[in-house]
Amino acid sequence: MQVRTAALAGFCPGVKRAVDKVYELIAERDNPIFTLGPIIHNESVVEDLEAKGVRAISLSDLDSLPENSTVVIRSHGVGKSVYEEIDKRNQECIDVTCTFVKKIHHIVAEKSREGFLVIIVGDPRHPEVQGICGWCEGPHQVIKSREDAQALSLEGIEKACIVCQTTFNYNKFQDLVEILEKKSYDNTVLKIFSVLNTICNATEKRQKEAKLLAGEVDTMLVIGGRHSSNTQKLFEICKKECGNTYYIQTPVDLDSAMFQSSSCVGITAGASTPKKMIEEVQEHVRVEF
Repeated sequence: MQVRTAALAGFCPGVKRAVDKVYELIAERDNPIFTLGPIIHNESVVEDLEAKGVRAISLSDLDSLPENSTVVIRSHGVGKSVYEEIDKRNQECIDVTCTFVKKIHHIVAEKSREGFLVIIVGDPRHPEVQGICGWCEGPHQVIKSREDAQALSLEGIEKACIVCQTTFNYNKFQDLVEILEKKSYDNTVLKIFSVLNTICNATEKRQKEAKLLAGEVDTMLVIGGRHSSNTQKLFEICKKECGNTYYIQTPVDLDSAMFQSSSCVGITAGASTPKKMIEEVQEHVRVEF
């Protein structure tokens, strides 16, 4: 059976930088190291870091940390007030926010100060989106679906700006922008309607590659943590192209029923999936099925 793996599967540059930094801190320091939330949405990586003494915490845990602690802000980023909270407690802050996410923080802060309504396309529950909201200095709205876009009122708005979660589905983003643009045409007050595609390059390329690969294979495997937003988007995209698409975390999730009548298997993986895990899935498919 032929196994084809997407070239862009696995860690994106931002995630790799964040994970590498934490392992670097472990090697260099003896003081306690904490991450604000899991460093990435991958259970195996988080468990390995926990075994090495790195604990994921929430903002409410800051008061109970030892004085010489190091607090790592993960690639998802955080709101402006979180930096202030860490600074108040004189904790060392290591910031590994993805550069694409940082760019959005600067955009929404600037546009807010200029009086724009900031519209954020993304999942309101996702930490990246929550962090982006934390840099808005004025009115802002988060939309995730067509229903959200249709329900959003632009009445009385003179200036509006759209940005997007870096890992959002590109085609869905375009659909929602189209709905909002139609609303803007009908708004006689709206003078400026700015649309900024802030989906990161790596995400967009990964999604396009996965779509092409899924259309050319009999079975498609998407590897990633259950809480990984970008992996969920990859699964949705691949499922549309290949009905025989499966979302797995490790080789344990594989089953022979997935490969019935399959002569070619495609593999892709989310931005928080380690290379080692991808290789283990590849080998397991080749040997067992």
